[in-house]
Amino acid sequence: MTWDIYIQEYENYLKLERSLSTNSVEAYVHDIVKLKQFLEISNLEVAATQISIIELQNFIEWINDLGMSAFSQARIISGLKSFYKFMVYEGEIKDDPTTLLEAPKLGRKLPDTLSVEEIDLILSAIDHSTPEGMRNRAMLETLYSSGLRVSELVGLKVSNIHAEVGFLRVFGKGNKERLVPVGREALKYIRMYQEEVRVHLDIKQGHEGLLFLNRRGRQLTRQMVFIVIRDLVAKAGIQKTISPHTFRHSFATHLIEGGADLRAVQEMLGHESITTTEIYTHLDRDYLKQVIQEFHPRS
Repeated sequence: MTWDIYIQEYENYLKLERSLSTNSVEAYVHDIVKLKQFLEISNLEVAATQISIIELQNFIEWINDLGMSAFSQARIISGLKSFYKFMVYEGEIKDDPTTLLEAPKLGRKLPDTLSVEEIDLILSAIDHSTPEGMRNRAMLETLYSSGLRVSELVGLKVSNIHAEVGFLRVFGKGNKERLVPVGREALKYIRMYQEEVRVHLDIKQGHEGLLFLNRRGRQLTRQMVFIVIRDLVAKAGIQKTISPHTFRHSFATHLIEGGADLRAVQEMLGHESITTTEIYTHLDRDYLKQVIQEFHPRS
C-alpha cells in the first residue's frame, strides 16, 4: 500500500478507535505527512513499512535545521511513534522503527525562533518618524514576509519587486534565481519607504538600483542589518540571541507549524537540497503565493 493509504487508515483509527478530537487528529496526521514530504524532497523512495531509524533521524535533523523548536520536534516525534505503534498493531510491520528515536532535550540550546508576538514587539519598537525607521520597517517586514537571507536583502534591487503579482525576484547562493511571494504588509512599507524616504536620498553612482540604502545613499552592509535588529530586540525587551537569520527561521517555522507544504516552504527558502532537484520545478507560483496567504501570520 502507498503512504496515502496508510495515512488514511491511521486517520480513521485515530477518529474511530481512539476518539481523538478533530484538532488532535489533524496534528497527528500532519506529522506523518511531513515525514512523507521529507522523503519526497530527499528523493528517497522508501515505503512506510520499510523506513529505518536512519531516515527518521535524518528527518528530525532536517526539521531542526529549519529552526523548529525543541517542543515542536518532540511533538512530531510523538506523532511518529503513534503512527508506527498503529502499524505494529495492524500487523503491517513487526518491529517499531521509532523505538530508538529520541526526542530532543527540551533544555538544550537550539537556534532561537521568534514567536508571532515577538515579531510584533520588534516591529512596534521601530520609530517611524525617522527616515531610518521607515527603511528598517520595510526591511524587517521583507525579511519575515519572504524568508530572505541577509545577503539577499541587502542585494535586493528595485527592479526585483513585482508588486503587481506579489513576488520578489531573489538571487541566492551561487547566484541562483528564485521567485518568492511577498506579503501585503511588506509591499505597503516598501512602497512607503520608496515614496517618502528613498526618493529624497542622494544616491551614489553604482547604487542606484538597490532598494535598501544607508543615509549616504549607499548599499547597506550585512553588519548594519545585524546592528539594526540587535538594537530593536533590546528596545523590545526580548531576551534572545536574534540575528537576521532568526527572521528566516521564524518565517519557515511559522509556515510549517501552521500546516504549510514543506516543498513549497523549501522552494521559497531556496535551499540547495531542492534547487538542484527536478521534482520541484512543477510547483507553480500561484500555489506558492497561496501558501503564504493561507499560512503566514502577517498575511
